[in-house]
Amino acid sequence: MTKVCGFADEAVADIASGASLAVGGFGLCGIPDVLIAAIADGDATDLEVFSNNCGTDGHGLGILLAKRRIRRVTASYVGENAEFARQYLSGELEVELTPQGTLAEKLRAGGAGIPAFFTPTGVGTLISEGGLPWRYGSDGTVAVASPRKEVREFDGVWADRRYVLERAITADFALVHAHAGDTEGNLVFNKAAMNFNPLAAMAGRICIAQVENLVEPGELDPAQVHLPGIFVDRIVHTGKQKKQIERRTTATAKETAA
Repeated sequence: MTKVCGFADEAVADIASGASLAVGGFGLCGIPDVLIAAIADGDATDLEVFSNNCGTDGHGLGILLAKRRIRRVTASYVGENAEFARQYLSGELEVELTPQGTLAEKLRAGGAGIPAFFTPTGVGTLISEGGLPWRYGSDGTVAVASPRKEVREFDGVWADRRYVLERAITADFALVHAHAGDTEGNLVFNKAAMNFNPLAAMAGRICIAQVENLVEPGELDPAQVHLPGIFVDRIVHTGKQKKQIERRTTATAKETAA
């Protein structure tokens, strides 16, 4: 069976309401924007999203937020998305903020079949002690707070530190963006666009990849493959997409000369 889908809407057609999505990208770098737009054109709602952030206003996952299609987000920061912050603070959206490295490891562990792991990150804070606001009420009070997590000390060389138990993440679907891929699903990511894409791909039970450059098996150098095709179930050849810039900073001619 071929992994290649002719159109993005075909690739995401079975993403139903209530599904969970692990989504690659960092800000607007390496986001599966074509796949996200295809979901936005469909009817799926009440989605749970695991992603480093939630796009920006009008781009990436921000499109789904604007259409009120996301119920819950696990992310490391709100980023440049004013609507994300507004929905969270007004109680319209449940948000689990997670340290960035912990989020990355939760996705990796889920893909590797590891149910949980201990990390020192967050010990002694609301991350481990509980009480981190997940959802606010309409009156600004905390309606849902994070639970207390198990903290443990270990014998031996690590005896002087405490560690908090973090559970792995698995999702119904993974959405990723790759610079190149072959028809067997082997993927190559471009520089910083690698970010969370391989980790999200591993954590999804069904991984859907949008690929700028699609080639035949054997055309990719095996040593350059970042994600083996065993993790990828569907491929959409999108061609090169227009790159959005999250925040543009320019220098004056005087500053450039200096």
